[in-house]
Amino acid sequence: MAGELTVAIGGLGAIGAHLARALDAGVEGLRLVAVAARDQDKARRTVAGFRSAPKLVGLAGLAEQADIVVEAAPAAVFEQIAEAAIARGRIFVPSSVGALLPRMHLVARARETGARIVVPTGALLGLDAVRAAAEGKVDSVTIETRKPPRGLEGAPYLSENKIDVFAITTPTVVFKGNAFDAAKGFPANVNVAAALALAGIGPERTMVEIWGDPTVTRNTHTIRLEAETVRLTMTIENVPSEENPRTGKITPLSILACLRGLTSTLKVGS
Repeated sequence: MAGELTVAIGGLGAIGAHLARALDAGVEGLRLVAVAARDQDKARRTVAGFRSAPKLVGLAGLAEQADIVVEAAPAAVFEQIAEAAIARGRIFVPSSVGALLPRMHLVARARETGARIVVPTGALLGLDAVRAAAEGKVDSVTIETRKPPRGLEGAPYLSENKIDVFAITTPTVVFKGNAFDAAKGFPANVNVAAALALAGIGPERTMVEIWGDPTVTRNTHTIRLEAETVRLTMTIENVPSEENPRTGKITPLSILACLRGLTSTLKVGS
């Protein structure tokens, strides 16, 4: 179809499987052509009932198949997917945005190859306003993330500091620092902080608080921004995914909205 963009997805977990089903159901201007997953048998079962079954390929092979490569895999394989997509000049849409922060050389590489890196809003809000404010003088940006303790399980920072999230019985700050360090210590939990940092004043100046909070049932993020032109306070409460409590149900929908924006005749928001 003229004007159509093809899509390949790396990872078929809580984010990737939902996105794949939505694309297979039909999105104007977009066509799913390939997927990759660690568990190939499970991946085959996931796409078995699709109207148009995508190819099942290796992670590095995604870029050979499509105009757009979506990364929806564990952060450990981020670079494998990203480097191949950028080398071939594709549009690369990462869900593990925290993994991009220590790999900003990929942005320079994309300039050389003509690739684009398009970061979706994810489980956040207000990035348009943050980007607009960052065109002027911004004094400070902070994000406070509160999750049910089990939603923080497995974070390297917690293991290194011997913090047992299942022993948390009252709201407890488990991390306070900048977005760069937060992304390193909580690679599966702070993609929102990474996206905020990239939209605003950078990972060194964007401050992050992470709470293990047994009183909440939703992944809650509160952004506070002080700027020359505006003061912002914004809160979003995301319903955790049943498949992966570290991920909000809104995340795959945000990526789908991002993909629509790449082909839409009318695009709302900056």
